[in-house]
Amino acid sequence: MSSDHFHLFEVTGIELEYMIVDRGSLNVLPVCDELLRQVTGEITADFENGSIAWSNELVNHVVELKTNGPVKSRSGLHHAFHNNVLQINEILAKFDARLLPGGAHPWMNPHKETSLWKHEFNEIYTLYDRIFDCRGHGWSNLQSTHINLPFNGDDEFKRLHAAIRMVLPIIPAIAASTPFLDAVYTGFHDSRMETYRHNQEKIPSIAGVIIPEAVFSKQEYHMRIFDPIIHDIAPFDHDKVLDKHFLNSRGAISRFDRGAIEIRVIDNQESPLADMAVVDAVVGLIKLTVEGFFSPLSEQVTWHENTLAAIFLKTIRESDMAVIENPLYLEFWGCQQSLMTAGDLWRFLLPSLQGVMEPEYFEVFSKILNAGTLARRLLTVMGNDFSREHFHYVYDKLAQCLAVNRLFGIDTGE
Repeated sequence: MSSDHFHLFEVTGIELEYMIVDRGSLNVLPVCDELLRQVTGEITADFENGSIAWSNELVNHVVELKTNGPVKSRSGLHHAFHNNVLQINEILAKFDARLLPGGAHPWMNPHKETSLWKHEFNEIYTLYDRIFDCRGHGWSNLQSTHINLPFNGDDEFKRLHAAIRMVLPIIPAIAASTPFLDAVYTGFHDSRMETYRHNQEKIPSIAGVIIPEAVFSKQEYHMRIFDPIIHDIAPFDHDKVLDKHFLNSRGAISRFDRGAIEIRVIDNQESPLADMAVVDAVVGLIKLTVEGFFSPLSEQVTWHENTLAAIFLKTIRESDMAVIENPLYLEFWGCQQSLMTAGDLWRFLLPSLQGVMEPEYFEVFSKILNAGTLARRLLTVMGNDFSREHFHYVYDKLAQCLAVNRLFGIDTGE
């Protein structure tokens, strides 16, 4: 994404990650290299399939689908992603495998089942593994949806970064999909983000408090975020294999090398239709914030990351039912109440979003808000039965939602 060409909201880049599992047992199956070999004739990390590209990063049981370059319109994009899901599932059938949606596998044992990518870029992943031990949920069992939004120059970066920081704390309130790890309810609706924020504690500067610091220029970003990362990783990376952009693990990372900010706190949903509805809502709220619809830029830049992180920690635990007790944050969005659930805040914002969202996604997003996050719907269906058989039954239904591109437990009677 070149900063020479794209200004605020001119284009979007989307990435969706999926787990590859055994068709029958739904256990993880590390065959991404074989999947890519089937379409390229060799083992490679990338395959361009028209408007959508396939790729692999870090582990061999995850495949990433992404827009093949930035797109000017998100309308109908869920169809392109779903068509590629169907193509991949057809190929994976040869290996008795299929794709499983959602932000984390509910019963995977990462210490026994992790299979690192052994091919292109392997030296980077091997070094990561040596430093952090990647056989954990926060490394090998977390499937996310990434949004890349462009900026051109420091002024646009400031406006975009400020707005994204304000929106990040309430994203899990609509996107949490990971209440289960190790075949139990973890106590978090967004277990992916809870493990993600701890997996690099050995070097705290890499992830910070997930919400990025209040920095609003390239020079300040380098000084306060990149320079500490470079300094702290040096004793572990003697050959300087790891790039600062690659290392930065905040919930939104600034890619000055391509003029974009990448948002990373969205759990993968049950289908591209659900993913794109969440994406469109997030982008719409960021756009309104950039435009000063709620509060001016001069107020946005004053918020400390720790204040925003406190709200974020609540939403990763309880998603839409998390109670926001910061009246100043609610007032920022134009809400005059002293406390409110995060779901109710999104419902309060919904009329404003109607004017900036694609109609097809607005309708789906409204249904998601009404029914609750995928995490909440999964918890409801699972009840108190955490047997392997029941997990298999529920997550087989989830895989079926991916196969036909529909919502889980909404308009379907699950």
